[in-house]
Amino acid sequence: MRRLAVTLLMFTLVALGLAGCGSNNTGTSAGSSSSAPAASSSALSGNITVFAAASLTETFTELGKQFEAANPGTKVTFSFGPSSGLAEQINSGAPADVFASASPKNMDQVVSAGAASDPKVFATNEMEIATPPNNPAKVASVNDLAKSSVKTALCQPQVPCGSVAKQVFTNAKITVKPVTLEPDVKSVLSKVQLGEVDAGMVYVTDVKAAGNKVKGVQIAKDVNASTDYPIAALTKSGNPAVASAFEDLVLSPAGESVLTAAGFSQPS
Repeated sequence: MRRLAVTLLMFTLVALGLAGCGSNNTGTSAGSSSSAPAASSSALSGNITVFAAASLTETFTELGKQFEAANPGTKVTFSFGPSSGLAEQINSGAPADVFASASPKNMDQVVSAGAASDPKVFATNEMEIATPPNNPAKVASVNDLAKSSVKTALCQPQVPCGSVAKQVFTNAKITVKPVTLEPDVKSVLSKVQLGEVDAGMVYVTDVKAAGNKVKGVQIAKDVNASTDYPIAALTKSGNPAVASAFEDLVLSPAGESVLTAAGFSQPS
């Protein structure tokens, strides 16, 4: 009887142990399930159109490639031009999803019309003089642009690069009479590259992007001027999720890296 009792006791302990093991295995499985990453939201997909200042051509083209690579179901189409003209197009109902302006003034026009809200400044840019590589007019400072012998190209006054150039001339207390007024900063740069003018007022980033096709002449800090670049997803975007995601990329460290490499400064 004693041997039988011991045998029954051992059988009971073994059974309990097996049951315990089964319980532990079930608990571990549930724990793994609860600690696993939550299912990701549906992938971004669809197209967006980004209206962006002409001076953002190189950087936004690069960011567009990065965005599409990270989100294979998307496509980003850009429309580059003068911020003033882009703002007018948006307010006239042109289909677009994101606006990146070279001037807070033009962004404010879009916001006031209800086409955007909560814009964020993502970069700043300063002016620089661009000349042909051999600098035929021997331009050494912004004061040289006031000489009648120097053929200078400027942006039209309503365009950000035109208004910022005007501020530089005011700071330097000079009057510059351009031989041509261009619709955007890339058009000014083109005039310089083609040798049609002796100098053009462009942004630091444009001189850097042009490489050896132009020579840059820096403007003294005490007379130079800069402009802020705000961005906003548009309220009538046909694809708000992708529009917001692209805006987030521009504002992210990755976006900052691309912009800084191109010569933009970060807002203070």
